[in-house]
Amino acid sequence: MHDYNKTYTGDNLKHIAFPLGGIGAGMFCMEGSGMIGKVSLRNEPDVTFEPSVFSAIYTEQDGISNAKVIEGQIPYYKIFGSSGNKFAGAGNGLMGKLYGLPRFKNNSFSARFPFATINLKDDSIPLDVETISWSPFIPLNADDSSKPITAIEYKFKNNSTKDVNAVYYFNSKNFMELKPEGREPTDDELSCIYNKTDGFILHQPAIKGEEFKQGSFYAAIEDSDVKVNTDWFRGGWFDTQTMIWNDIKAGKQSKIAASDNKSPGASMSVSFVLKPNEEKTVTLKLAWYVPKTKLRLGNGPEDEQNSCSCSKPETVKPTHVPWYTTIYSNAEEVMSDFQDSYDKLRLESETFQTSFYDSDLPDVVLEAMSANLTILKSPTVLRQTDGKIWAWEGCCDSAGCCHGSCTHVWNYAQALCHLFPELELTFRQTEFFVCQDSEGHQNFRSPLPIREPDHTYHAASDGQLGGIMKLYREWRISGDKNIIIEYWDKLKDSLDYCIKKWDPKHQGVLMEPHHNTYDIEFWGADGMCTSFYLGALKAAYIIGSELGKDVELYNELYKAGKQHLETKLFNGEYFYQQVEWKTLDAKLDLTNQNAQTAELLEKEGPKYQYGKGCLSDGVLGAWLAKTCGLGDILDEEKVTSHLLSIYKYNFKESLIDHDNPQRPGYAIGNEGGLLVCSWPRGEKPSLPFPYSDEVFTGIEYQVASHLIIMGYEKEGLDIVKACRDRYDGTKRNPFNEYECGHWYARALASYALLQGLSGISYDAVTKTLNVHKKNQNFKSFLCTASGYGIVTQSGEEIKVDVKSGSIDIQNIKF
Repeated sequence: MHDYNKTYTGDNLKHIAFPLGGIGAGMFCMEGSGMIGKVSLRNEPDVTFEPSVFSAIYTEQDGISNAKVIEGQIPYYKIFGSSGNKFAGAGNGLMGKLYGLPRFKNNSFSARFPFATINLKDDSIPLDVETISWSPFIPLNADDSSKPITAIEYKFKNNSTKDVNAVYYFNSKNFMELKPEGREPTDDELSCIYNKTDGFILHQPAIKGEEFKQGSFYAAIEDSDVKVNTDWFRGGWFDTQTMIWNDIKAGKQSKIAASDNKSPGASMSVSFVLKPNEEKTVTLKLAWYVPKTKLRLGNGPEDEQNSCSCSKPETVKPTHVPWYTTIYSNAEEVMSDFQDSYDKLRLESETFQTSFYDSDLPDVVLEAMSANLTILKSPTVLRQTDGKIWAWEGCCDSAGCCHGSCTHVWNYAQALCHLFPELELTFRQTEFFVCQDSEGHQNFRSPLPIREPDHTYHAASDGQLGGIMKLYREWRISGDKNIIIEYWDKLKDSLDYCIKKWDPKHQGVLMEPHHNTYDIEFWGADGMCTSFYLGALKAAYIIGSELGKDVELYNELYKAGKQHLETKLFNGEYFYQQVEWKTLDAKLDLTNQNAQTAELLEKEGPKYQYGKGCLSDGVLGAWLAKTCGLGDILDEEKVTSHLLSIYKYNFKESLIDHDNPQRPGYAIGNEGGLLVCSWPRGEKPSLPFPYSDEVFTGIEYQVASHLIIMGYEKEGLDIVKACRDRYDGTKRNPFNEYECGHWYARALASYALLQGLSGISYDAVTKTLNVHKKNQNFKSFLCTASGYGIVTQSGEEIKVDVKSGSIDIQNIKF
């Protein structure tokens, strides 16, 4: 069993893959063994891509020499089951893989985000070897955190009583090489490798008609003794890798460049001598530059115009271009900047790391929060040239999954708004000023590049109403009244649309069919979506009152809805849904159904409802209101009862007897987890909503943090522990909590655990530090829009140690 927030060893190393890279800038992963994998530098995920890239160490002492790849042992799951083309697959022996080269016998892995440390030991190597991998992550500094760079520091220490002669090697096949589709490349389209004094560049020139295949990867070592070889042996069968290993095994160094720049790969080497107890660090800096993509998603007026048939040539439709192209023109510029700013970027990233982990938060919570911050480094997130964030819900193996910064999924994410509030605000800009039409309808999926969409599909009730609460949050985090002044008209149009569409009779609840995060529509009033409605009404009332607007209607609807939920949709234990279809303006369509479905609809009403079920998201809007600083929107005792009912009925220590005909991969067998829904009082629909029998980590975290906020720490931590036990490395990657895709955005709900356990929040409007727990002794991280640091509470004594920027605290409110 892995101890939370501690070192991984043995079987717990199997599936580790720690993302490295900038926000929206591409990624590769440092695996538990030290292997570089899941190389996804081309603005899209490529999680099965594992090119031949490795570091090695040669040692000689008293005439005895040895050489090892600087990695631990290959996990056995890689040996069979790996995919490949024709003769390169598992059944053909994994041709092209370098798994057969000797590696260190033992290794361990530990993470202190954004740093990952691997320690390796082998009796045949008289050195202690440690690698530290990192890429910049600096809260409130989005630009430096969005650069396409990573470093791996290789530290060697002589642990013997005699001198050791050693050579470090970094070797890479030209994995940037791509070919034209359906034809041979021209000479100027051929991939090449450029020899530089400090390293090499793998380069794929632009290909006519497929310009997105252009890209460069620069590897460099700033060391006076570095030797660069860009003239690998060329031959058939296994000639190239055999000759490379022959050189490494002999401790041979080459400083040579191929005259045609067409080497199949390149190497760097650094020789050194260590006396007993001496140390040497070799810092490998990696930078990449892929300036174009083929990514264009979603439809809108612009697309219809461009696709029309006319005598003029078709307009070339723009595709996504990564943000970093606005500050760099090529990989050389990226690397030059990285080398100039290396010490600064490392120090600032380390300052965040030490501040974040200098905490009394339980280890399981620190692990959950930090592990999911890697989502921001994954291909789930893209950043445009205008600085705006655009995101998938998650990642398929070779493409993004579910496009458009989906509002009803990103509702759950609580990290970006605190760590990079300027980036979070770009989500609101897209929602209200790009994806909202004159009627107030919001597309809950934004096209890419971000542009005006069509408005031919449902608005998402939870996504659109959640955006109003989040706009309130952005105001309180920033302290900038201009935000609510600028957004007011759009906010009002949005809320008025929701009222007209889903609450036309002004009952204060969503009655008409309303789309939501389960990819279906709920018919009739329910606790989940109506709690969003109440939160949005309260937020709009407070904002409108601040601006001197007439918002009494919103207050009246809020009061009516609150009473309705608490008296008509609460069964004494939990809130539920009153399914309705006979009295609504919308009519149930029975004409386009097969006979079996029509019979079921006649009997039970619309498919995909939850009815009398205990829904884990049943008061989700109340959780979002709490985390946004809106306070309680429903009776506190009833909300607490609902949460405890979720814990009682939906939390399972083992799923071995659980029926799940839906997607089983998230939690299965003897694993524990929190079910999305249960029906403890019976009346489960024949066809409940999709995903109802599944386990989502994002929902686990929102329920856990809500329980903790309401004072039920044990219950909340039980859920978090069950979740992290599933992601302990033996079966799943601890740094990839997936749902509908890898690095799924909903899991960023884990950041709300910080607010729940610390009880600390900051309101920049009133410059007030709010302390929600009296008489506790506690220390934790706090990030505001102007600075971050460590808050220490000793009873009613509060100390704030600001580590970066400033925090203007004029009031402390218990």
